[in-house]
Amino acid sequence: MNKPEAHPRSQTTALFCISLNPAIDTRLVLNEFHVGRVNRVAEVHRTPGGKAAHVAMALQALGANPRWIGFLGGATGDELLAGLHRLQIEAVAVPTVQESRVNLEIVDARGGVTEILEPGGTIAQQEWCEFQRICTANFQRTASKKIVLISGSQPPGVPAEACAVLLKLAHSAGCLAFIDSGGLPLEKALAAEPDSVKINREEAESVTEIVVNDPISASAAGRKLLERGAKSAAISLGDLGVVGIRQHDECALHAWTAPLHPKSTVGCGDSALAGLALAAATELSFERSLALAVACGAANCLAPLPARIKREDVSRFEPSVRVERVTKKETAW
Repeated sequence: MNKPEAHPRSQTTALFCISLNPAIDTRLVLNEFHVGRVNRVAEVHRTPGGKAAHVAMALQALGANPRWIGFLGGATGDELLAGLHRLQIEAVAVPTVQESRVNLEIVDARGGVTEILEPGGTIAQQEWCEFQRICTANFQRTASKKIVLISGSQPPGVPAEACAVLLKLAHSAGCLAFIDSGGLPLEKALAAEPDSVKINREEAESVTEIVVNDPISASAAGRKLLERGAKSAAISLGDLGVVGIRQHDECALHAWTAPLHPKSTVGCGDSALAGLALAAATELSFERSLALAVACGAANCLAPLPARIKREDVSRFEPSVRVERVTKKETAW
């Protein structure tokens, strides 16, 4: 598989995709899914999964050379590592006694998608200590620019402050640190002042206690994230696009494009995070960063599997992305 041509600055940026809870993603495609009945599957796909793997795939499609770091255990872990290698993604495995999890995505040809996510095997204390050691060693690699992307859920055994610990390790090594998580791990991580938080509306609501249903409420939630410690925030609104805001900005920005009809939206947020990371690596403006993120999310809607985006699709969507300031009178999206 030939890698796409990369922006020169992305080649000099070290991009680390951190996965505390990776998985094998099993996608079952059915003509029609019936709960409580026998269902015949038309297609089966087993691919490396977990949000960080998706981010790495999208970054690679954009021409970058990400390095994936994650816990891996058992036959499932071996399969996951082999899958990343087949995709030519550099991977660093932290071995675990318990087997890596398997997630299930049921895609109904009529348009419905059902996800069933395992919690992951319990991580031992010594395994978590080894994970921190390996991350520290990698973050300290010499590079003109380094970006750490921490995304996904946490398995049992990993402390709630794990993401915050990894953010601090990244900052100590001179890295920019982005996070895409939710719940208590995200709450803890905000105190470590992430350079960017990229989350969906549900995750934003759980942390800020603001109901997010439009760009105006997303702007308010974004400001709350900044007050809690984030240096910038981007909240995904699904087919309404993304709302982003930085510290000291007077107004949030709303970026969106024409809605699409995907088979599955799994991987859209991860592809958007990859766009934000590449934008930081290539020093794009905040407005162009959000436009690239939206274009990457849109490209995922056309992808055959999560985050298997095509650079030509991203380039085609990006010029059509509209970016405007969020005001109380905003009604057009």
